[in-house]
Amino acid sequence: MTETPFLVAAAQASPVFLNRAATVDKACALIAEAGRAGARLLVFPEAFIPAYPDWVWAVPAGEQQLLSELYAELVANAVTIPSEVTGQLGQAARAAGVTVVIGLSERNVEASGVTLYNTLLTIDAQGRLLGKHRKLVPTGGERLVWAQGDGSTLQVYDTPIGKVGGLICWENYMPLARYALYAWGTQIYVAATWDRGEPWLSTLRHIAAEGRVYVIGCGMALRQADIPDHYEFKQRFYQQVGEWVNGGDSAIVSPNGHFIAGPLHQEEGILYAEVNPAEMCGSKWMLDVAGHYARPDVFQLSVNRQPRPLIQDEPERGEQPEQL
Repeated sequence: MTETPFLVAAAQASPVFLNRAATVDKACALIAEAGRAGARLLVFPEAFIPAYPDWVWAVPAGEQQLLSELYAELVANAVTIPSEVTGQLGQAARAAGVTVVIGLSERNVEASGVTLYNTLLTIDAQGRLLGKHRKLVPTGGERLVWAQGDGSTLQVYDTPIGKVGGLICWENYMPLARYALYAWGTQIYVAATWDRGEPWLSTLRHIAAEGRVYVIGCGMALRQADIPDHYEFKQRFYQQVGEWVNGGDSAIVSPNGHFIAGPLHQEEGILYAEVNPAEMCGSKWMLDVAGHYARPDVFQLSVNRQPRPLIQDEPERGEQPEQL
């Protein structure tokens, strides 16, 4: 891990709505821009590729035909991991020398191929896919489009700039999920989200102070004009929305709970902030919730990190399982 200060960044941007190829191109351009600015880590919003399905909060559940059409388009533009899309993002990360954490809708190619997960993808500065995290609990209307992930994707990644881990939107209100990341040594904590305003911004500050971690909160900036007019849901259900569907409110917070960049409100842009590695550990002398402040004699946490596949192939009768 480096001992010298370095830059991290949050890309508050709008996707090219439900257009996977164009949104990936935009992401690659932002990665290149952050690399030129000297950033070592760039975070994108929740579900950036191909767009956050905000219609789940506006279209009534009884509108089955409309919801089916939107879901089919979301599936068609979702991402398979690995794929050409992840390869393209990896090439951009390597060319820029930037570790990238990006939100996307992921197809469950291990089973039906048409169920989706709200996934956070992490790619290192050499362009290698470090891993993915599938959101454990889609919130409210999100359950119309996303399935639940499992504990096998809850993890922290060792990088040259420190240990990077993250949760998606309201997963950050799950105390045990946060604690697992703290206990695995997270130093740079990613909170990719669709949420904004208060109390979300206070949540980012609380996580930073609680875990004594740098927090990168990255939200999506989305104007009503970013949604093409031909979408029926926009014409029928967005008349009172106003110019901004989501103002973003991305922010970067230091381990003492202070904003060091942002919040950025109702505009697109890349936030930058300097991270001091000494502050990652020095601030824990008084409070280390996964260390001297943990009291494992009183409290214990068990995390089930076994995958829960939808289908498993059993050996045929008389066939011996393959020996590894």
